[in-house]
Amino acid sequence: MRNRLRRGDGVANFQQLVGDYTNPILQPWAADVVKKHGEISLAGQGYPTPSNQCWPGGVPYVFWDFLVQIFQRPDTILMIYRQGPELRHVRVNGTHPAQVIASWYGDSVGHYEGDVLVIDTVGIKGGPFAMVDMYGTPHGPALHVVERYRLVDYDGAKDAIERNVKENVLIPPTAAAGGAEFDPNYRGKVLQLHFTVEDAGAFTMPWTATITYRPNLGPWAEVICAENIQWYSGKNADVPQANKPDF
Repeated sequence: MRNRLRRGDGVANFQQLVGDYTNPILQPWAADVVKKHGEISLAGQGYPTPSNQCWPGGVPYVFWDFLVQIFQRPDTILMIYRQGPELRHVRVNGTHPAQVIASWYGDSVGHYEGDVLVIDTVGIKGGPFAMVDMYGTPHGPALHVVERYRLVDYDGAKDAIERNVKENVLIPPTAAAGGAEFDPNYRGKVLQLHFTVEDAGAFTMPWTATITYRPNLGPWAEVICAENIQWYSGKNADVPQANKPDF
């Protein structure tokens, strides 16, 4: 998805998100959802997302975050994202159960193909704010995400980095500004994520995207959404509450 609103220099305006609801990959009902989110944004209001409502984002939504830590364990891979206590546990060389119980980050199994880490995720729970990106693009219960991570030389990722700057530049890369802080002159290895999304209920075809991670120079600051529930619109977030005990 691309932002229909551009700044004067042609770069997408991240401060006002209006998803391209005419994208042919969208099923009609999904296009209508994206259009309605855009209309809210055009009216100068913020619309609810998992991030500002303190809900787990799931994948691939959580990929919008600027920071991730990945820990390799003998049998699992732990992935920690910055927006609150968002954790993913990936079983290495495992298989999906015959009956997957839907959960916020789904059932993830991973394996290595040479130096490429492949993660396959199914069973991603919907929830009231379910979306795959910041434009409000919805998904259904059939959502299937395959991630491929690999370390590449900077020159091999240069085109992707430059495309991202033109399309999604946000703010100067400083931790104080709310983003990841990286050295713009860094030319060493970078971690590239290439992922594929399938969901016949929401999309007319599978689609792919690429994210490039550079080493973070700033501190890892905690962002605990539920401790600051008033989001930027001035409204209180719809923080998840347990109305009955789990056991």
